[in-house]
Amino acid sequence: MDDLVKIHRGGGYDSDFSDDDGQAESSEGHRKRKREEEILQRPFQKGQHSKVAHRSFHSNEVDREEARNRRAHLISMNAFERHKKFVGDYILYYGGQMADFRRSTSTDKTDVDVLRENHRFLWRDEDEEDMTWEKELAKKYYDKLFKEYCIADLSRYKENKFGFRWRTENEVVSGKGQFHCGNKHCEKKEGLKSWEVNFAYVEHGEKRNALVKLRLCPECSFKLNYHHKRKEVTVKTKTKRQLEENREPPKKKKRRRSSSHSKKHKHKKHRVRSSSSSSSEDLKNSDKGSQSGDEPEDQSETDHWRGPAPAVEEKSREEEFDEYFEDMFL
Repeated sequence: MDDLVKIHRGGGYDSDFSDDDGQAESSEGHRKRKREEEILQRPFQKGQHSKVAHRSFHSNEVDREEARNRRAHLISMNAFERHKKFVGDYILYYGGQMADFRRSTSTDKTDVDVLRENHRFLWRDEDEEDMTWEKELAKKYYDKLFKEYCIADLSRYKENKFGFRWRTENEVVSGKGQFHCGNKHCEKKEGLKSWEVNFAYVEHGEKRNALVKLRLCPECSFKLNYHHKRKEVTVKTKTKRQLEENREPPKKKKRRRSSSHSKKHKHKKHRVRSSSSSSSEDLKNSDKGSQSGDEPEDQSETDHWRGPAPAVEEKSREEEFDEYFEDMFL
């Protein structure tokens, strides 16, 4: 038994391959694998840690990962949500209330507030000297208004206080102020009259006057003229215009040069008058039937003998349109 132990010392059977050859082959394979790993390793790649990492290294890696996740979370939020989160974090850390962070709305202004502060009934050249963005906004709104007729507020007519403003585009399209009554609270269409009013008002601490036109129904006209009569705008007919244009100024009487010169011409004038009267009577009797239908009612008989008949001129299309719009816009 002892002999067997001595023969098989390691407790195994003998082999044809020796242990030295196996160890040499394993060492060569290990070197070959190591060389291949060095060849395949990238220049920026870190080596494998064979040891346990330090605690500080682990904490730094965790912090970096947490910061990366927090940054991605903040980027996914919009500005308002991000602001709310920061405010909430501030209150949790330092203490306080959300009411302390609310903005005061007492000084807020809308476009309507800016227009009310800087609006003017009439803009002058002096008002456009020092222009701010508020005044430019009010001037732009003023340029869009229609300034032919006004809209009136007659609710305080017994106190002799009236409010006037210009018309907007929608009111012009609907006919408010021209074909409808210009009173703010009236929509009548019949019996409208045009009035011319000297509007006195105070604007930005300065007294001003403006001559404006109104179209009102009879009831609203009574309110407008409650204290004193305003000027009514009427349309002149074409016959009256033609008569006024055709009328000649009265001729100046010549001074008497001498009594003898006047006596000489008395007989001549008497003869001329008698002959002209006889001829005029004949003409009147002959042309009485033909001219009776053409004579206007306002024209007197003596107007026929003041001069030749006025020449009728043909009007162009533009002049006809002008006359039409003059009758339309009083």
